[in-house]
Amino acid sequence: MFDVPRRARLLAGAVLPLALLTGCGPSAATQGGAGDSGELVFASIPSEESTSLEQDFEPLIRMLEDRTGKQIRMEKATDYAAVIEGQRSGKIDIAMYGPLSYVVARNNGVSITPVGAQTEGKGKPPGYQSFGVVPEDSPIRSLADLKGGTVCFVDPNSTSGYLYPKAGLAEAGVNADRDVQAVMAGGHDASALGVASGQCDAGFATDTMINELLPAKGAIKPGDLRVVWKSEMIPGSPAAISDDLDPAVKQALTDGFRDANADYLRQHGYCEGECQISGYWGFTPVDDATFNSVRDVCAVTRDEQCTGG
Repeated sequence: MFDVPRRARLLAGAVLPLALLTGCGPSAATQGGAGDSGELVFASIPSEESTSLEQDFEPLIRMLEDRTGKQIRMEKATDYAAVIEGQRSGKIDIAMYGPLSYVVARNNGVSITPVGAQTEGKGKPPGYQSFGVVPEDSPIRSLADLKGGTVCFVDPNSTSGYLYPKAGLAEAGVNADRDVQAVMAGGHDASALGVASGQCDAGFATDTMINELLPAKGAIKPGDLRVVWKSEMIPGSPAAISDDLDPAVKQALTDGFRDANADYLRQHGYCEGECQISGYWGFTPVDDATFNSVRDVCAVTRDEQCTGG
């Protein structure tokens, strides 16, 4: 009931779930090199309802198509693991990861380079927080009170929806594997809504989902949920490109993501008004070392998900 995949975008026909994509041959971009093909495949991780990805990424996709001279086909991911495996097998050329799923991909030998991380505003660092939330009238006041309760997480490969909450629970003396009944909701919105509907005693989701996205859609009202825990700052979610792409295409994508923000897209006619990219102002350059703090949390939790085990 909680399976809410990342928003999917339609480009030049129907979008196939990555569960189906992984059964196909290599992406057009990796057959003889991206320079020999007119198509690139772009996939994303689960976050919200699947009906809005077309609008969220459309200005960015059009800009990257102009930069590379190639059609970009957006694929609907079923979960984090599907994106990792799709890029490993050469069926995905560009992918949006969470910080943890990016680290897992690198730990498992996926040859990718991060070219930008999402940021909420011009000049703001690429980062966000995980919130632990409960119903407003809940007697729960801290993570220590969750022992014996039902807790909504997002996905085992989610940074803010699982890894950082697991570390926070451990600090509060709660073992996420033994002391709570875990529900993997499949999306940040589904996790929060699972709490709002009473199906979970508590849950975890991004700060933006709790403070902005769900209230803006009328899915929750101010005061429906109460924040009982906030994580440290988490590195922003990265976009990563496959290292086996044609060098000219890799450079065009790298430069494109450096310019991928609301101001640039608006000024160059790719969108109007607020002009956000999947709810964010845009991207800011990052490198692999940006995600060392995630590796540090993995070292603390020793979670098998950090290695994809």
